[in-house]
Amino acid sequence: MEIYLDNSATTRCYESAAKLMYELMTEHYGNTSSMHQRGVEAERYRREAAKRIARSMKVEEKEICFTSGGTESDNLALLGCARANRRAGKHLITTSFEHAAILNTMKELEEEGFRVTYLPVDERGIVRLSDLEEALCDDTILVSVMYVNNEIGSVQPIQEIGELLKKQNHKILFHVDAVQAYGKFRIYPKKLGIDLMSVSSHKIHGPKGVGFLYVDSGVKIQPILFGGGQQRDLRSGTENVPGVAAMAEAVKEIYTGFEEKTERLYSLREYFIQEIKQIEGTVVNGPQGREGAPHIVSVSFAGVRSEVLLHALEDKGIYVSAGSACSSNHPAPSRTLQAIGVKKELLESTLRFSFCEFTTKEELDYTLAALRELLPVLRRFTRR
Repeated sequence: MEIYLDNSATTRCYESAAKLMYELMTEHYGNTSSMHQRGVEAERYRREAAKRIARSMKVEEKEICFTSGGTESDNLALLGCARANRRAGKHLITTSFEHAAILNTMKELEEEGFRVTYLPVDERGIVRLSDLEEALCDDTILVSVMYVNNEIGSVQPIQEIGELLKKQNHKILFHVDAVQAYGKFRIYPKKLGIDLMSVSSHKIHGPKGVGFLYVDSGVKIQPILFGGGQQRDLRSGTENVPGVAAMAEAVKEIYTGFEEKTERLYSLREYFIQEIKQIEGTVVNGPQGREGAPHIVSVSFAGVRSEVLLHALEDKGIYVSAGSACSSNHPAPSRTLQAIGVKKELLESTLRFSFCEFTTKEELDYTLAALRELLPVLRRFTRR
């Protein structure tokens, strides 16, 4: 039996999306910039993809910029907007436990002379609106907040943040990294006050290497890639039509029967948390009720290193994560877990279990049984 519970790292591609991608790579393989029939055909697929994605958020087709994924979308949003609006101010705000694609880009902007405020979060991993309001100043031009934290599943009060920013200064841009939220929530940027939003295809059962950035038509932004001027000069480079079309197919699939899927995910998550808390020496991190995302559970296991437990589970065909997949090449104590006050001795004893619509209760029961079997043995070995 193989049980995949690492869906926050990546998801299995929908069969319909993979089939469409293959078809476009082998049959409708034109370049959107070509003037002949093949190019016209490719452009039609690209436009249909943009329309479908735009409809899912009730925005305009022209406000969708296709990218290589969440990291590029985050980089384009922050670098592009900070540089384009630096005359209006040089103060940026984010949180202390964003994804590395945000935090490392903020470090780059600090090198360029921008000032960055990193807001703390509470023990649930939620930003306090009072801290944000206090940090705002006349020089603030951009605020970036992750919708759903990729390690513990905390959900930020995005609508309240958007309302606060527009009330304080309607010129402050609001960027949201929605990589772990899109496909798990219905997100309408204009209703929430979001000016820019990053999404990655492979988190929603689409192919890897493609994503998009929603950019409100009123936003002033500069490109960070230069070349042929594709996508209204915002993102040069030959468009990945097979990837873009497959991503749009995944968008259609994931939002079909959405409410039922979400309710089922929440039920699975609540069941898993309830059962895993019965195992001795376990601590569930972050929000545990429906204030959290429906697909992420972070658990610390006292007395066992996460890497050891991860591989012990792998030996039983169970695949989980020790944290953010994007940080696995540079192992260090999790910023997220430190930010919410997880005890030092548990920082390197934490696993992330993340579900998708294909996850079953039987798979969770098998995982729970494996944990009950493995933990006493591994703890005895560790003590020796």
